[in-house]
Amino acid sequence: MKPGDLPRPEQHATAPAGSRLRPVLRAGAQADRNEADLIAQEVPVALEYNGISHATLLASPIDLEDFAFGFSYTEGIIRSSRDIYGVDIVEEPRGFIVQIDMASACLNQLKLRRRSLAGRSGCGLCGIESLDEVRRVLPALPTRPGKLSAQAISRAVEQLRALQPLHLATGATHAAGWADCSGNIQHVREDVGRHNALDKLIGHLIRHSLDPAQGIAVISSRASFEMVQKAAAAGIPAVVAVSAPTTYAAQMADELNILLAGFARGSLFTVYSHPEYLSTPGNSS
Repeated sequence: MKPGDLPRPEQHATAPAGSRLRPVLRAGAQADRNEADLIAQEVPVALEYNGISHATLLASPIDLEDFAFGFSYTEGIIRSSRDIYGVDIVEEPRGFIVQIDMASACLNQLKLRRRSLAGRSGCGLCGIESLDEVRRVLPALPTRPGKLSAQAISRAVEQLRALQPLHLATGATHAAGWADCSGNIQHVREDVGRHNALDKLIGHLIRHSLDPAQGIAVISSRASFEMVQKAAAAGIPAVVAVSAPTTYAAQMADELNILLAGFARGSLFTVYSHPEYLSTPGNSS
């Protein structure tokens, strides 16, 4: 089934986590008919740190422990995965509460980063009160020791398409994948929100002590500044987007020493930042 295709009733037996069946009316040029369809879940997810409510976001209710770790890390609330002692996920009628038990030394960072994030889905800036809060102060990543090949980037993009069961079933989610430097996808996380998918992926990496610097982040969405910022916070030196980047994302990638590519489809893509890290016939040294 191609991404975005409507699932047929006989495919519903293998409904992926994060989706639900719903009665629908198929209408159009042919005769109308009633069927069941799979749609992606989108639910409120509240994050609590040591009993303190911090943020409520709309997300897919899967891989929420990864989300807790990744969000906490990329938002600068924790310094490493060791700062989180435990995560409890409580399901309620209106959504989920993710209760995070973390080191008391991180509470000050929580207070500094605390803001209302209710319903974040697009720009990622809901609740920001001043221009100074838009961007975190992050160091530039170290210079890459080697170059990435165009073939590795294209291979990662191609593999990502087949590793999104929730999107293939519903057509309504984003994915973030982590590939090794040969372009082989190792881990994928999905969510209705592109920021959430990347946070889940980063959370998985740090929970399992995987080095984000030894790979490529491939995202199924556009590349906004916050996607680049999250990658930089995690130490990921290359971000490849299926769709377009923004000017702020390209500027941030320039400053943080990240290879940023967009419009990655088939064997073609466009490099917007640090093309010197790409091995090409004219740039292979």
